[in-house]
Amino acid sequence: MPSGKTSYVCLPCRASYKQPHPAHYDHDRVCPRCAEPLIHVGSAFAAPKRRDTSAWRTLSVLLHAGVRFHKSCCGGPGYRPRTRREVRERMTYAQTTGEPFAEALVRGELP
Repeated sequence: MPSGKTSYVCLPCRASYKQPHPAHYDHDRVCPRCAEPLIHVGSAFAAPKRRDTSAWRTLSVLLHAGVRFHKSCCGGPGYRPRTRREVRERMTYAQTTGEPFAEALVRGELP
């Protein structure tokens, strides 16, 4: 039986690739276009269109904060902000409450 696939992205190229799940002995994966390292984002990832620069900026913030798109036991990865406005709101919330930034980013609703 073939192994399942998961998504990797290259932020400079704004490209997404489906590749087999990483094993503990796998080497780092590189982008076939620019040879930069790919970021493992998870199997529940849906890439934005290449020309949607705002969505890629939002994705970059999420990935640099450590947020990934892995499936949970009940389906998808849960809430992820889609716009820069939602990211700014959660950043402000994290600064005022002291909640870690990565946790504030995946919070569905702000109190």
